[in-house]
Amino acid sequence: MDVRGVVGFVLIAYVPAWLLTLPLWLSGQGLGSGWFPPLLVAMMFMPGVAALVTERWISPRRRPLRAVGVTHQRGIRGWWRYALLGWIGAPLAMMLALVVGWALTVYDAHWLDLSELSGQLRFTLTEESPDSTVSGLALLLVNVFVFGWLNVIPAVGEELGWRGYLTRALLPLGQPGAFLVTGVLWGLWHAPLLVLGYNYPTIPVVAAFAMMIVFCGLVGTLLGWLRLASGSVWPAVIAHGFLNASAVLPGVFHAPDEPAVSNVSVGLLGWTGWIVLALLILVLVALQRLPVRLPARREDEPGISRGVRRFHHT
Repeated sequence: MDVRGVVGFVLIAYVPAWLLTLPLWLSGQGLGSGWFPPLLVAMMFMPGVAALVTERWISPRRRPLRAVGVTHQRGIRGWWRYALLGWIGAPLAMMLALVVGWALTVYDAHWLDLSELSGQLRFTLTEESPDSTVSGLALLLVNVFVFGWLNVIPAVGEELGWRGYLTRALLPLGQPGAFLVTGVLWGLWHAPLLVLGYNYPTIPVVAAFAMMIVFCGLVGTLLGWLRLASGSVWPAVIAHGFLNASAVLPGVFHAPDEPAVSNVSVGLLGWTGWIVLALLILVLVALQRLPVRLPARREDEPGISRGVRRFHHT
């Protein structure tokens, strides 16, 4: 394992990202600050910056872009099928999580009542009719599957770091170990925001930390599979972007005049969504697609102590 590279990456990914949250703390407004959206986007780019700095200067490689999965020896032909899976599969996974939550009675869904849609997507349904429902669903699909590409842009920053560099760098631990450690580090990276109430505002901070780590571990395993199976970071980038785009879905299908949706139990962030994520992982294992069969390591690739100075005693 590239010890020097991993340590350097973690420091660069964490420290600037955490410093970017200072305006939220100093303003006293927390996540309600108008600075939150741009600061969140800036934070998301820090792991990508850390990956490129690590590959270029801390533990240099001859082809850093190839190392983090930006380029592929077969070009787009080598990974487009996995990218398609990420694009379509991420919103479908969210919908499946909502169905599970509804079946377990923790999510009060009105599947064809789209009255909440106007607030979510900024348009008005003028009449209650089959035509308006069809139009609303069509607009929802466009919002998620077309405008969702805007979410891919900031996802590039996170995935270049967590999957492009870190998961790959931790492979000497074995794929389960690489996915687990990446998930823990990815979850804890959100710490300053979690303290301010990000994602899980209704539960104690310690519980929020635990839930975020579990979520990141599960979804990170699937994103890591996309990264390793395709040999490219782009399928994971696209899947991450569309996971974020599908975050509108719990609110859209939520029954009107009911209490707000809780991420603790609903959607992929909630425990009912973890059931879906775990089942998807088990499906990959059952199909013998996970762990990914990787090419044999070349002798010039880093070993477990790359970057650590060796001392010899005579």
